[in-house]
Amino acid sequence: MRPTELADYVGQSHILGADKPLARALAGGRIHSMILWGPPGTGKTTLARLLAAQVDMRFVQISAVMAGVKDIRAAVAEAREARSGRGQGTLLFVDEVHRFNKAQQDGLLPFVEDGTLVLVGATTENPSFEVNNALLSRTRTYVLRALDVQAIRLLIDRALADRERGLGGRGLDMPAALRDQLAARADGDARRALNLLELAADIAAGRDASSGEIVQADLDDVLSSGLRRFDKGGDYFYDQMSALHKSVRGTDPDAALYWLARMLEAGCDPRYVARRVTRMASEDIGNADPRALQLALNAWDTYERMGSPEGELAIAQATVYMACAPKSNAVYAGFNAAWKDAREQGSLEVPMHIRNAPTTLMKDLGYGQGYRYAHNEADGYAAGDSYLPEALLGTRYYEPVARGLEIKIGEKLARLRARDEAADTSRVTRSHPNAPTADE
Repeated sequence: MRPTELADYVGQSHILGADKPLARALAGGRIHSMILWGPPGTGKTTLARLLAAQVDMRFVQISAVMAGVKDIRAAVAEAREARSGRGQGTLLFVDEVHRFNKAQQDGLLPFVEDGTLVLVGATTENPSFEVNNALLSRTRTYVLRALDVQAIRLLIDRALADRERGLGGRGLDMPAALRDQLAARADGDARRALNLLELAADIAAGRDASSGEIVQADLDDVLSSGLRRFDKGGDYFYDQMSALHKSVRGTDPDAALYWLARMLEAGCDPRYVARRVTRMASEDIGNADPRALQLALNAWDTYERMGSPEGELAIAQATVYMACAPKSNAVYAGFNAAWKDAREQGSLEVPMHIRNAPTTLMKDLGYGQGYRYAHNEADGYAAGDSYLPEALLGTRYYEPVARGLEIKIGEKLARLRARDEAADTSRVTRSHPNAPTADE
């Protein structure tokens, strides 16, 4: 059911719209090297094929899982031969490009630069982490989004109507309500939607070849049959990672272990899991138990040193620890709030008393004047002083929760804030005689 013309391609209008750079390049008969980053079933391979056809280029596909430098050299040799013979350019599509190591990625660079080939790489992983900066700088990254329900529904309708490539030749029908249900359950994955549709059609035919209709029981059978979406292409990836994350957040070590085992058994890269577990340590535990972050990093490092299966046990250990640890998202919430103000409040001035003053002119202008060196204050705290821009004075971003170590942190901040309220809040213009200057 792959479309053969770009006009029939469904979704990704944010990069293929008439006013978008990629569409304008195609309209001019041009194409550039790119990375297509998106979840499974969003049309990365199909788009690469259609791009090659749109600009009349040879399409050569290799998989980074199976290919090596030898395969790259062979593709380059074919590209040179084609260009010298028929004058036709070559689009090299590298599926799962993130699985190429540094040497393999570097091997593509000179041929992308000299125009021997146009590279289109597909990845489900963040290119910032998995693709070399040198290759990223020579390509443009396009983010493909999961297809919405309407797009999936259109693909289902096409498959049911197409008599040559789809299910139209079987004479099967499917009620609109069931088509909507399947589209919603596909979770933005076109491949999954078509696979489920074909399975439901097979079940319907096996149940009653004369019925000519897919019924609710057929669809229910497919949706509850344990079809694994987390295959080599990454199906079920987001659902299962979300389940793991929420199990840790919900303090359920048993569920966390189950989802971790499901993902690893299905072939998920343990490094990716380790990275997400490390994120959980900051997002969901934070300062309630700072040891969680260190344990997550230790588990990640252990896997890098030992590999499977020993290293996976360390990731499981960190996962269980985090599931059982006290939870706090105070840092996460506070950082998001601060980020929002930084983005929306404009370039608020740094208060004069905490500015750096490396020159005489800056000192004469008042830079650093009134700075109080906290180490020389009682208990190492300059009560009543402030460090936020004037427009944000009094803002509280970090509010510790009453769990774990943050109980102690909250008590300390409460004491310090009480001292602030008791102190003379007018700006102190006299520095401690032993305090360093602002530039120190």
